[in-house]
Amino acid sequence: MDSDQELAYDYSPRFRVYKNGQIQRLVAETFVPPSLTPQNGVVSKDAIYSPEKNLSLRIYLPHQTLETSEANKKKKKLPLLIYFHGGAFIMETAFSPAYNTFLTSTVSAAGCIAFSVDYRRAPVAEHPIPIPYEDSWDAVKWIFTHVAGSGPEDLVNDHADFRRVFVAGDSAGANIAHHMAIRAGEENGSIKFSGMTLFHPFFFSKAILEEQEDGVRRYMEGIWEIVCPNSKKGVEDPWINVVGSDLSGLECGRVLVMVAGKDLLAREGRVYAEKLEECGWGGRVEVVETEDEDHVFHIRNPDSDNARLLVQRFAEFLRQVCSDDKE
Repeated sequence: MDSDQELAYDYSPRFRVYKNGQIQRLVAETFVPPSLTPQNGVVSKDAIYSPEKNLSLRIYLPHQTLETSEANKKKKKLPLLIYFHGGAFIMETAFSPAYNTFLTSTVSAAGCIAFSVDYRRAPVAEHPIPIPYEDSWDAVKWIFTHVAGSGPEDLVNDHADFRRVFVAGDSAGANIAHHMAIRAGEENGSIKFSGMTLFHPFFFSKAILEEQEDGVRRYMEGIWEIVCPNSKKGVEDPWINVVGSDLSGLECGRVLVMVAGKDLLAREGRVYAEKLEECGWGGRVEVVETEDEDHVFHIRNPDSDNARLLVQRFAEFLRQVCSDDKE
């Protein structure tokens, strides 16, 4: 066998990575098409945000909003949610059944317009870190081209309220969401977020891994080596060791951190919230823990009672921040 075809990492039953940098995803990936036929009262449409990279996002909107606009000729403005999917930077897409279900449920509960961003994932040879962040920032900038009501997508021009913009994600997507809020602060431009929600954020460091069993530590270190092979700092890299970084420039006023009691990453989520309170950021942060649940349980089992409660809590957060902003 050619040495390049030899296994470098075997993460069966999810994926394998070969020494030539190619990845073999072992879980079938299903594309769920958008639908203008309401699902749970929500319609969806895909739009290309980066033609040169052939990258798209999915727009979700309450169907009632379209009906009201057509009947009254008045365009109803809704809070805007930008969402990044999880999957360790390797698995899942914005168009998979799990994320289509989650975003549909969220938009139905919160009454917002949402964007589910697809980004290039990280096989070693093709799209290593920081490419997923660069793609995600391109998506954010595309969305904000609609701020004056003259962007390329009429649904966004007509219904997105850029005074009430939220960023969110789960697992690796939560990691991306954090870095988008940091970059918005660094850019010091027109991109501003009212709030951010991180579901079971994919943050870790050498300190947390040293507390784990050898097998768990090697598993997590291996994931980071796959997605960020050129990192000189390993798991101390600021892309992943978020709690060891300066958080004071986070561009949003309210943060909700969701953690799961059985998730080994829950500690980092709690520490992240503590660091936000201590760093001089100046906003408000809240941690909500779901006991007896594991990492991204709401994505894996969306019909569970705890998953429904999580969606409702997320919707409450969006509504509360919007209400506070009006005061």
